[in-house]
Amino acid sequence: MSTIKELELLLTKGRITRREFIGRVTALGLMAAVSPTLLSSTAKAATPKKGGHFKIGITGGSTTDSLDPGTLTSNMNQNVNWQVRNCLVEIDHNFNAIPELAESWDSTPDAKVWTFKLRKGIEYHNGKTMTAEDVVYSINHHLGEKSKSAAKGYLKNLLNIKADGKHEVIFELSGGSADFPFIMGDYHLTISPAGTEGKEWEKGIGTGGYILEHWEPGVRALTKNNPNYWKDGRAHFDEVETLSIVDTNARTNALKTGAIHYMDRVELKTVHLMKRMPGINVTATTGTAHYTIPMRLDQSPYGDNNVRMALKLVVDREQLVKQIIRGYGEAGNDHPIAPVNKYHAKDLEQRKYDPDKAKFYMKKAGMLDHTFNLHAADAAFAGAVDASVLIKEQAKKAGIKINVVREPDDGYWSNVWMKKEWSMCYWGGRPIEDMMFSVAYSAGAPWNDTLWNNERFNKLLISARAELDTDKRRKLYVEMQEICRNDSGTVVPMFNQMVEASSDKLAHGPISGHMALDGMRNGERWWFKS
Repeated sequence: MSTIKELELLLTKGRITRREFIGRVTALGLMAAVSPTLLSSTAKAATPKKGGHFKIGITGGSTTDSLDPGTLTSNMNQNVNWQVRNCLVEIDHNFNAIPELAESWDSTPDAKVWTFKLRKGIEYHNGKTMTAEDVVYSINHHLGEKSKSAAKGYLKNLLNIKADGKHEVIFELSGGSADFPFIMGDYHLTISPAGTEGKEWEKGIGTGGYILEHWEPGVRALTKNNPNYWKDGRAHFDEVETLSIVDTNARTNALKTGAIHYMDRVELKTVHLMKRMPGINVTATTGTAHYTIPMRLDQSPYGDNNVRMALKLVVDREQLVKQIIRGYGEAGNDHPIAPVNKYHAKDLEQRKYDPDKAKFYMKKAGMLDHTFNLHAADAAFAGAVDASVLIKEQAKKAGIKINVVREPDDGYWSNVWMKKEWSMCYWGGRPIEDMMFSVAYSAGAPWNDTLWNNERFNKLLISARAELDTDKRRKLYVEMQEICRNDSGTVVPMFNQMVEASSDKLAHGPISGHMALDGMRNGERWWFKS
């Protein structure tokens, strides 16, 4: 049970709302112990102020980045995308699907046909009014044989999408999808005017709270407040400047000197020092984020599950959690479903470091003499190179030889990830199991970065998606996690908290664990105190 001090800390850090705080302390019979000053100050802080030039220092940006929603790969272009565009659905800080451009939705009892009613009078930055045809066009952008969109995996069972008048869109599915509204909240599925293609994507025309003024991929983006933004109480800044600062030390120094107001991926080796710095707040948010080490199964010897199992067993997860993320997270179990997810397999046996068993599997594969190249750059995640070196040392106890190949940060996501045979990777995770499995583990998904294809897993994915009984659905997802753990080409060593830092001049509501940077929406959700 939370103490009064713990609740006060959650309130001041914006992890719970003022209403939630009052409710909890009242339930504990501690309301009399609460300082009136605390409540008045938090009430004042919770009142958004308009204005100011908000500067974000962000990692992961690359000169190969695009604002085509189907190809968003970095924190930078994902964040900018949600500054300028909206989805039909928004995922809130409690991992709920709430209306955004759609004002409501409903489905047939079998969840095969979904009808979304659109808000009326929503304008794009170019003055055009949004219609159902725009929604149809935007979703169809991710479909078709030539589409390379990462969202394609979510939409495999979409048979047809059509407009019913100007303000209603009907989705017809091949099978039931109980969580379909969550899919419509994915960052790839933002809505743009019909006909947007090619270089037009880079103009960032959308319905979002900010209008794109400048876009230099992997370097800088500048957006200005949309005076006609349709959301009340959102998009408070006059301008938002997003800077790609891949180097952690450079990002930290920029925050210290006031050159930026917000940074992602705090250097965990020195986070204790940053916490003591005046004028800086550090937040650690638990969500679905996790680190992975995918192997391409089409490249020898990773097609052999004995090799995959050996490389999973040779990773000392507890040591990685302690040394790489400094306790800001927990050990992974070689599947991508986070402890915060509804159907997380909490009873699945935790994989442990076992060099003897790893050696057994590698010997069985006849690969003890093989040297494995592990490609890494800190663009993958802060500490990725250090983690690779640590795994190399852990593997020596099993007689397994690993060569760490240090790659350039720039272009990592286009030139290394999904290209090299074994590499470091980072996933923000997804709010529901179906989305995470569909985008990265289902056969043929564009972002299935191991090219894994397990027949049983694929059948269960379709069954679980359509299953409306909660208990039955849980059993299906638990089995999928077990299959993934024991057969897939992905090592999942850690689930990490998102540790970020900001100027104390900023204020905000509860922080979302759905992706970094407050669910990638800090530009619209945060404000300056004065």
